[in-house]
Amino acid sequence: MPRTVDSSVFEDAPTSLGFPAESTMAFEGSRVRYWTYGRNHPAQTDERPTIVMVHGFRGDHHGLAIIADALASRWNVVVPDLPGFGRSEPLLEREHSADSYAEVIGALIHRLGSGPVALVGHSFGSVIAARTAARHPRDVVSLALINPICEPALDSSARLATLAASAFYRTCAALPSGPGNALVRSSWVTRISSEIMMKNRRPELRRFINGQHDAYFGSFASRAVVLESYESSIRDTVREVAGEVRSPTSLIVAERDDLGSVPAQQRLAEKFPDARLEVIPQVGHLIHYETPRRAAKLVSSFVEAHDAAPAVSRATAR
Repeated sequence: MPRTVDSSVFEDAPTSLGFPAESTMAFEGSRVRYWTYGRNHPAQTDERPTIVMVHGFRGDHHGLAIIADALASRWNVVVPDLPGFGRSEPLLEREHSADSYAEVIGALIHRLGSGPVALVGHSFGSVIAARTAARHPRDVVSLALINPICEPALDSSARLATLAASAFYRTCAALPSGPGNALVRSSWVTRISSEIMMKNRRPELRRFINGQHDAYFGSFASRAVVLESYESSIRDTVREVAGEVRSPTSLIVAERDDLGSVPAQQRLAEKFPDARLEVIPQVGHLIHYETPRRAAKLVSSFVEAHDAAPAVSRATAR
């Protein structure tokens, strides 16, 4: 049975965040940028996991900054911009899909060194993180999925909104560059999706979330990148690879997530060999903005509980 976290939930908007160190790696001719929080943390050793976090569709590393900043008090945390988003260049030879992005995250893990990694993914990032964990069982010692995509969007209660969004992105891609770019980066489209996803009624927090979406939802390389990523986000789910994940897994889900009901998330949890389900009441798909510190505590305690997993995982992985 899922464990419900006692809560009055919604948190204050942050007043300040740390300054992560920026780095770059090459992936098949593209530059991928990533940020490290808690760099050279005194508690960090080669045996303690580095937490690698993967953001969702149309986001970049800023969307996970509050969680990463909270985790950085105990862990080294690395957050990349997925290729084609934020400050990372688009892929040259691959489609911008969950499968391609899993290869990128796998390459990042290897670049970070031989130490263990705890993977965290939010929303579309959960699909990427799960695929990465399934492909790299010797490296990923624990997996935490925040608002995981548990079923295809066209099969969910958000089917009509998904169809409308798909038509929108296809139209944006088909239009001439001027109007197409203006439409896909439209602030009113961003604001509508932001208002739909928020569940809190706190004015300051709502202003902060809208401001974050206004600032970063338009930071992508092209309309083609957005369309490819969106098509993957509504087609691919965590459940396709859940049974292949060998690392302990935590599903941190929202009671009112429009993209995945609690019963659907419970069915997803049952597909993993070793998974537990944490339910945060009242909140929706924006856990990373509405209850980020609570999510960080759940992630931290989960990673801590499985800190000794590397020897077992690496000995049994094939």
